[in-house]
Amino acid sequence: MRFTFADSMIDPSFYLPLARAAEEAGFAAFSVPDNIGYTEASDATYPYTRDGDRSFLHEKPFLEPFSLIPAMAAVTTTLRFTTFVLKLPIRLPHLVAKSATSVAVLSGNRFAMGVGSSPWPEDYALCGQPWERRGERMDEMIEIVRGLATGEYFEYHGAFYDLPKVKMRPVPTWPIPIFIGGHAEAALRRAARVGDGWMHGGGSRGELAQLLTRLGELRREHGRAHLPFEIHVISRDVFTVDGVRRLEDLGVTDVVVGFRNVYQREQDGETLADKIGALRRYADDVIAKV
Repeated sequence: MRFTFADSMIDPSFYLPLARAAEEAGFAAFSVPDNIGYTEASDATYPYTRDGDRSFLHEKPFLEPFSLIPAMAAVTTTLRFTTFVLKLPIRLPHLVAKSATSVAVLSGNRFAMGVGSSPWPEDYALCGQPWERRGERMDEMIEIVRGLATGEYFEYHGAFYDLPKVKMRPVPTWPIPIFIGGHAEAALRRAARVGDGWMHGGGSRGELAQLLTRLGELRREHGRAHLPFEIHVISRDVFTVDGVRRLEDLGVTDVVVGFRNVYQREQDGETLADKIGALRRYADDVIAKV
């Protein structure tokens, strides 16, 4: 089992010392979420809060992942960085490819890109991208990102994107893993069909078991059950040794660990010392005993 540290919407000066502390404590990765901006009002429902409210975002400091990750990579040596998740279809695929390959190069292949679809139509309007058929566009985007990340001339002619032969350099020496986030059937199918892994956004143990069962069925259906596949999970079980072992028994490869409720409306009041203390205690109480 591998452990990923997660914290966000915090004082920007905290990230680099937190990355160093997480690496020293035995965490394998650091998770970075994505948010470009938010409109003053929205009728959309956020899927990961109980009441569907997204006001927890207002006034929170939210750094852009392709900028933040290279800074943290520069002060660490083994820690991997994952986006959880990048809102892929609100962007242009060739720009994502350039950003992702640059981050992977600067981090020494320590970057994995978790991707998903934003639940807010306003995100698409803000970035000049259509809300409609976002899943189909996301499929083409993944193909384009992978093609451009080879460093060779690549062309693409799809239903949504048309690229002449183009080459990007530099590119990483190892393919960038792409994980698919989301609990809907479409997300599970995408993960099974084209993903190097799947990212779970939280829920009960029973719900997780059902999702993993379905994911396994879909991977077999697509003839990909034999391929390496990572499963990154947010769960209450991560806070005990027995809970981590239960997740491992379900086939989970990576657990995502955070020590505060990022959905609270209030600003984060923890000090840097508080945060480092929490991750070190977790390392002693759980990581060292699993």
